[in-house]
Amino acid sequence: MKLDQQVLHILNMAAEGKAVNETDCAYLLSFSEISLEAAAMRAAAHHLTRTRFSNAGMVLGQIGIEISPCTGQCKFCSFNQEYTQFTESQMDNNTFLAQAEAFTRNNDLYALFLMTMHQFDFERLLQRIELVSKLTRGKTQLVVNIGDFSKSKAQELKSAGVSGAYHIRRLREGTDTAIRPEHRHQTIEAIRLAGLDWYNCCEPIGPEHTPEELAHQICEGNDFECFQHAAMRRVPVPGSPLARYGQISEIRLAQVVAVTTLSTVKNKTLRSIAVHEPNIIGLASGANTVYAETGANPRDTQPDTVGHRGKDVAFCKNLLQEAGYGSIMMPQGFLPL
Repeated sequence: MKLDQQVLHILNMAAEGKAVNETDCAYLLSFSEISLEAAAMRAAAHHLTRTRFSNAGMVLGQIGIEISPCTGQCKFCSFNQEYTQFTESQMDNNTFLAQAEAFTRNNDLYALFLMTMHQFDFERLLQRIELVSKLTRGKTQLVVNIGDFSKSKAQELKSAGVSGAYHIRRLREGTDTAIRPEHRHQTIEAIRLAGLDWYNCCEPIGPEHTPEELAHQICEGNDFECFQHAAMRRVPVPGSPLARYGQISEIRLAQVVAVTTLSTVKNKTLRSIAVHEPNIIGLASGANTVYAETGANPRDTQPDTVGHRGKDVAFCKNLLQEAGYGSIMMPQGFLPL
């Protein structure tokens, strides 16, 4: 049994805290997910994360607060206005607060994400932020997952109590979506300039994406110093144009998680690495973070993802425990699992 020497060299570099560049990442991703080399990548990434984060995991929660046929026209999303089965609706305030309370009642959720469509009502979002801020009282951070926004809007979000934003130039942005990649980059820059934490992810990964495409997307996150890096596989939403390509396996996703982890060794702003959707293999391959979800979900065909694709906080904590994590990270410190 002999490991590829170039792979071994890259893994040793990462272990020594030396930069793993885009070319290195593409090389690692060129190996089959069932190869000895891929197994070595997952093991190396697993060790790095356990050491780096003191064997502490993180649970994040997201509430999809609205639904509408979306002008972003992402060819992988259940809200795409060209084929969606959804009609426009808003989560009412009572339901919203009940969902938020369920996610945060035990004070073990690091951050609560509020998700809108690509086009959204900014003032209505601020009203929701004000409502939920009274509930979380700083114990759980607030993060937004919304469409593109300006530098001034980023400052308004920060002033309202938001600590971060999930925003990505996704794989084949502008080709598989109607959104211009430069607009995504402008929003990422606005997030960073406002002092908000930038949550990034390599997504949505499909079987057709090349190692070079994945490597470029992964390394871009480190170039802009993300607070969180992650990997997410694409779900073949029925009726969506990209569903015909199918889905990558969880073990291939775990390989991408591992390479993402190895790529981040020089990123000093990084605090977590997520695998989405939550699974044990990813948590044993470098990831230490999983998401609970409720409300609207772009990978689901049901108006409320609870009981379908969405998992709750208890499930996520149990998954971290099964993966061997001993504590969870919170803004104020660590809690035992």
